[in-house]
Formats: sequence, C-alpha cells, structure tokens
Amino acid sequence: MKIPFYQVDAFSKKPFSGNPAAVCIMDTWLENDVLQAIAAENNLSETAFLVPKSKGRYDLRWFTPAIEVDLCGHATLAGAFVIFSFVDQTLSSVAFDTVSGRLSVARSGDLLSMDFPSRKPKPAVSDPLLSQALGADPAEVWQSRDLLAVFTDEAAIRNLNPDFDKIKNMKDTFAVIVTAPGEKSDFVSRFFAPGAGIPEDPVTGSAHCTLIPYWADRLKKNQLHAFQLSKRGGELFCENDGDRVRITGHAALYARGELLLK
Repeated sequence: MKIPFYQVDAFSKKPFSGNPAAVCIMDTWLENDVLQAIAAENNLSETAFLVPKSKGRYDLRWFTPAIEVDLCGHATLAGAFVIFSFVDQTLSSVAFDTVSGRLSVARSGDLLSMDFPSRKPKPAVSDPLLSQALGADPAEVWQSRDLLAVFTDEAAIRNLNPDFDKIKNMKDTFAVIVTAPGEKSDFVSRFFAPGAGIPEDPVTGSAHCTLIPYWADRLKKNQLHAFQLSKRGGELFCENDGDRVRITGHAALYARGELLLK
C-alpha cells in the first residue's frame, strides 16, 4: 500500500520555522493502531490523516507520536495547504469533519484562514505544582481544555524553563499554555503538552482557541496579532467571532513522497 505523504511547515512562509506537520491522504481509514504507528514513525508533533468524502470535503483526524487528539490547528492548516496545492487547485475553501465538529479553511492568496471553535477559558485556582513546573508564578490562571497561565511581560515567557515531568504529572491537565502581552504583537505564548508526547509545541493553533477569546476580552479588540515564542517560532493573525475564532497563517512545503506499507 502506498499513501501520499507531505511534510508542511505551518505558520511560516518558509521551511525550517513554524510547526512541521505530516499530512497523509488515504482512500479509506486504516486501523487505529496503524495510524498511531505511522504518527510515531513520523515523530512530528502531529500527523493529519485525511479521507475524502466529496469535492472539497474530508474526514480528518490528528495523532501525536503518543495519542490521538481532539483538535489540532497547525496540522489542519497543513492539510488544507496540501489540498489547495496538490489535490484540487480550483478550490477556494475546504471543509473537514472532525471529532470537534465541522472545521473549514479558506485561502486568500498565500494566506490560509481556519474557522475553529472558541474555547473561552474560565478563571481557575492556581495549583502550587504549576508554579513549580514552570519555575515562576503566573499572575493569573485560567482553564479551558488546557491550563492557561498568564504572565506580565514577554520576557517572562521567553525565559521559562519548564520541568516537563512535573507538567506531565499534573492532574486533569492536557497541556499548559503560557502567555503575556507582546512587545511587537498583541500577545505571545508557548505551549507544553508532555503528556501527549509533545514537550513543547512550536506553534499551536488549538491553543489559540483559548488565547483569542481571552485576549479579545482583555484588550477589547477582536483582531489580534500573535507570536508563539518557541525556538522555531510562528506568526498568527487572529479574529474573535463569538463562539468561533479565525486563525490565519502561511504554510510552506518541506517534503513530499509516499509511505510504503505492506
């Protein structure tokens, strides 16, 4: 069996920055253990698996090297980039049916804009283990699917050196987002999910489902400019729209080929 394979750097105009994702397009679903084995072999933060349903519509699932996840932004952006670039260049938008509902991606020039669910966080009580894990005390703590730790300035985010084992051992915490006002953007962030096999994710679309409503409320504006301060880094253009958010960025192809499965 041959499966078309692409590796795309999402939220970047060029390779070697942004967040790399694998994209595999299949005729039908393989067994879950095979999908997980492929994702582990790819050893990227996410592998997107797509199965076409009709013109411009696909089923979509995401796997880290360790688990299947309920939402992933950068691999969705990468999947749309592959469809627009290599599958059907006549499309201006594509829809994905996922465990998180219908998601869509539209293109305008070389920009891709994702329509995602909002995950507005609620105030939470800070766990002492969080400060220990991050090596610093956040000014605020909020909760959505992820734990959101808010700091006062960008330097605090850049200088964090988290203890991933402590984060992994935190109860009822899929991931930790850290964020602060940006020096050259509305806000900055980093994202840690060691329990999902991703110690630090380079650029995280799903985290912005939480970050966008938080910063829109705090800054009293719905159009937002964001950077994720990982080593690779990534730029995101964001819009708050009630129960939905729009996350826009670039993508760049790094590699394409075939997976060869017996």
